[in-house]
Amino acid sequence: MNLHKTLAAVSGMTMVSRVTGLIREILFARAFGASAYTDAFNIAFRIPNLLRRLFAEGAFSQAFVPILAEYKSQQGEESAKSLVDHVATVLMWTMLATCLLGIIASPVIIYLIATGLKGNKEVFDASVWMTRLMFPYIGFMAFVALSGGILNTWREFKIPAFTPVLLNLTFIGGVLFLAPHLQQPIYAMAIAVLIGGILQMAIQIPALMRIGMLPRLAMNPLMSLRDDGVRKVLRKMGPAVFAVSAAQISLMINTNIASRLESGSVSWLSYADRLMEFPTALLGVALGTILLPSLSKANFEGNKEEYSALLDWGLRLTFLLALPCAVGLATISQPLTATLFHYGKFDALSVAMTSKALIAYGVGLLGLILVKILAPGFYAQQNIKTPVKIAVGVLIATQLMNLIFVPWFAHAGLALSIGLGACLNAGFLYWGLRRRGIYTALPGWRIFFIRLAGALLLMAGVASWTAAQFDWVALHAVPLQRVGALVLVLAACGISYFGALLAMGFRFRDFKRIAN
Repeated sequence: MNLHKTLAAVSGMTMVSRVTGLIREILFARAFGASAYTDAFNIAFRIPNLLRRLFAEGAFSQAFVPILAEYKSQQGEESAKSLVDHVATVLMWTMLATCLLGIIASPVIIYLIATGLKGNKEVFDASVWMTRLMFPYIGFMAFVALSGGILNTWREFKIPAFTPVLLNLTFIGGVLFLAPHLQQPIYAMAIAVLIGGILQMAIQIPALMRIGMLPRLAMNPLMSLRDDGVRKVLRKMGPAVFAVSAAQISLMINTNIASRLESGSVSWLSYADRLMEFPTALLGVALGTILLPSLSKANFEGNKEEYSALLDWGLRLTFLLALPCAVGLATISQPLTATLFHYGKFDALSVAMTSKALIAYGVGLLGLILVKILAPGFYAQQNIKTPVKIAVGVLIATQLMNLIFVPWFAHAGLALSIGLGACLNAGFLYWGLRRRGIYTALPGWRIFFIRLAGALLLMAGVASWTAAQFDWVALHAVPLQRVGALVLVLAACGISYFGALLAMGFRFRDFKRIAN
C-alpha cells in the first residue's frame, strides 16, 4: 500500500468534510452569532460528542482495531466476522441503555457540566431539550465507529473519511431551510444532528456488505459477552476509556468554566475549534487512521524496523505540514476569523474574541496533531496503560494551567491550557516510545529542523506583513474584496514557505512510503 497516496486520498475526503464543516459554521455564525442560546446548543452537542469519543470512536477504536487486525491476520476472515458480530451486539445494546439513561438524566447532566446556565431558565431548558433530542446520535455513531474500524482494517479508508460530510450537510440544510420556520431557530441544529447521525450510519451498510462484514446483531448480548475476543476488546477498552475520558473530562471542566465567563465564550471557543480542526483532521486524524492498521500488521509480523520507520515517516510529515499551520493560526487569526465568520449576527467583538482563542489554540496545534501520531505507536502493540497514565497527568496539568491562564486571558486561557496540555502529552508519548526502543529516529532530523526553521521564519514575516496591509473588520462592507485579500495572504504564505523549502533542498518525493 502506498501510504503517500492513501494519505492523499484520506486527506482529500477529510478536506471535503472540513470544507463543508466550515460552510456550516459560517452559516451558523451568520444566522445565530454568539449568544446564550448558541452556548446552550454547543453545550448540549458536546455531551453526546463526549460519550461518542469516550465509548465509540476513541476508546473503542483503539481497543478494537488492533485485535480485529490480529484475528484477520492470524485466524482468517471467518473468525474476524464472528468477532465483529459479537462486538457489534455488545456495543449496540450498551449504547441503547446509555441513550435511554441520558435522555432521562439530561437535566442533571446539564446542571453539572454547565453551572453557568442555571441562572437563565429559558436557556437551561433549551439546552436540556436539545440534549435529549441528540442523545440517540451516540448510538448511531457507535455503529459508525465500528464500521470505520472494520473498513480501515480492510484498507477501505474513503467511506469513513467521507462520513462526517453528511452531518455537515444536514447542518447546512437545518440553517437554510428549517431554522427560519421554528419558533426557537436554534432547535433546528439539534434536529440536524439527529438526522445526520442516521445518514452517517446508513452510508456504512453498503460498504460493509461489499467486504462481507456487515454485523449480525443478536437479541441476547450475554452470549456475545462470553466470546473470548469480546472479552479481550473489553479488557483493552477499559484503560482506553480511562485515557480518552481524561481528555474529555478536561474538556467538560473547561466547558463549565466557559459557561461562567462572558456570554458567548463557549461559542467563541467553538468557532476557533472549528478552524483548528482543519489541520488536526487533515494531518492528525488522517495519519492516525492509516498508521494504526499498518503498525498493527508490522507488530504481528515482528517487523520492528518497519514499525519504527512508519512512525518516523508520520512524524516528519507532521512537522513539515503542522508547523506552518500553527504559524498561520498565530499570525493571521483575525483575517481568518473576520473573512469566514464576520457576517450577520457575528459582530466585531466576536471576531476579536474568536481570534484570541484561535491564537491560543495555535500555540498547541503541533502537540494536538502529534498525539494522534504517537498514541497509535502504543495502541498497535495493545499497550493502552501507558497513554492512560500520561493522559491522567495531562488532565491534572491542564486544570492547573487553567488556574493561571483563565484569570489573565479568560476564554482564550482555556484554549491555551488545552494546547499546552497536548504538547505535554505528545512529549511524554514520544519519550515513552524512545525509552522502550519502539521508535528509533532515522538519520537526517537535524538538517530537517534547520531547514524548517528557516522556512517558518520567512513565512511568519510574510504573513505578518501582508496581513497588516488590510483592515479586516472594516472590509465587512466589501466581502468579496476581503475574501480576495485573504487568498492573497494565504498564497504569499504558501509560496514563501514551500519555496524556501525547495530552495534548501526539500523534495516531496522523499516523503513517499510503501507499507508492507
